Amino acid sequence: MSRTYVGMPAFPRAAARATEDATLRSNLRRATHTIRARRAQAVAELADWEELRAAAAAIKDRTLRHLDHYLTLLEENVTRAGGTVHWAADADEANRIVTELVRATGEREVVKVKSMTTQETGLNDALERAGIRAYETDLAELIVQLADDLPSHILVPAIHRGRGEIRDIFRDRMADWGRPAPEGLTDRPADLAEAARLHLREKFLTAKVAVSGANFLVAETGTAVVVESEGNGRMCLTLPETLISVVGIEKVVPAWRDLEVFLQLLPRSSTAERMNPYTSMWTGTSDADGPRAFHLVLLDNGRTDALADRVGRQALRCIRCSACLNVCPVYERAGGHAYGSPYPGPIGAILTPQLRGPASALEESLPFASTLCGACYEVCPVAIDIPEVLLHLRERVAEGGEVTVRGVRTRVRPAKRHAVERTAMRAAGWTFDHPGALRRAQRLAGRARRLRPRRLPGPLGAWTDSRELPELPAESFRDWWSRTRGDAP
Repeated sequence: MSRTYVGMPAFPRAAARATEDATLRSNLRRATHTIRARRAQAVAELADWEELRAAAAAIKDRTLRHLDHYLTLLEENVTRAGGTVHWAADADEANRIVTELVRATGEREVVKVKSMTTQETGLNDALERAGIRAYETDLAELIVQLADDLPSHILVPAIHRGRGEIRDIFRDRMADWGRPAPEGLTDRPADLAEAARLHLREKFLTAKVAVSGANFLVAETGTAVVVESEGNGRMCLTLPETLISVVGIEKVVPAWRDLEVFLQLLPRSSTAERMNPYTSMWTGTSDADGPRAFHLVLLDNGRTDALADRVGRQALRCIRCSACLNVCPVYERAGGHAYGSPYPGPIGAILTPQLRGPASALEESLPFASTLCGACYEVCPVAIDIPEVLLHLRERVAEGGEVTVRGVRTRVRPAKRHAVERTAMRAAGWTFDHPGALRRAQRLAGRARRLRPRRLPGPLGAWTDSRELPELPAESFRDWWSRTRGDAP
């Protein structure tokens, strides 16, 4: 059974360990900077990029406001086209539905298209417990599976692995899952890709059942859409007799014409390409081509709860492009595993706490896994204001209150604050409420600036463990204004 995210420590502890790994940091820095630069070039080709972002955000927001209508319309059209729709309230129900569907075919193996939702639900482990083996066919997901590892990036799940590591993984583990690696395998990318191609080909040709996700679901036609770069998705979506797609309810778009917007935004934001090499669309089943049976499992798993939050719901716009990860200074140094979720980086810091609720210290820590620099918002193709949501979730952690988790109202206790912190915050609040006291405090601080300590005393020292106290100016802005302008601001 593979590793899971369950029970992982809070972000600060996990990140502290990750930042000590020099190889990890080197791999991440090289990969994210390369993807970031290519994305910027691809985006610069479109003069109407900002208009496309605004259009995508508007489409998503309109859909989320009327999600019940569009999901009902989607179900009607999928059913009319010969597919079967299943509704899953949570991860356990989704895994149970998929397991029963596979068992009904009599098969004990499935091939999989890269899918964030099945990572979220832990489907592979659920299938393994039922005696069913799932084979990942995306190259990076294959690497992660063979290494008994966890994905660390939305687009490039094995971004934390170097070529030499991948070669060794193929040599040591491929034979346990099927065709072994070729003799004398090198770490050349072409050789590694060819080894994966030979290993997977027999699975594509023999598998009777496939499991996928979907990037988009079109309500007006019942069409599912998968975009990918390797062709493994096309093989999985067309060759097996049974196709099971597990998709989050937020992936629906109202109409076919809406794809025109997203199919311009997604490839440029994710792979820095003008269009995806493979865009597969299917509507139900056909006697002439493709799977004979199609099952669509619509997953909630906390999404309805997130939808009820007026600020946090914008996280449901996400199209899983990973652009925010590639510009995030925190992700670049800590890596994806520190987030304890299939959704790492800035989007994970706002999505995971909303999908899971205050389940553990990990979820409470994620909104603080950010410098609030705003780079994530600048590159997001659907204009999610991630810093705004981070501050919103931080307030929820700090102040407590009621949240809805899986449809149940739950009271969250306010975060524990040290007595020194409470006293300092009260003193600061009083000082800012009294201009005269603030003026005297600023002048006193300016005169005592040479006495600035290198480290704050007592419990406040945790702040200066990783930061330097700023230099104090010789005079305050108010005094400077009075001296140069002759009147108080």
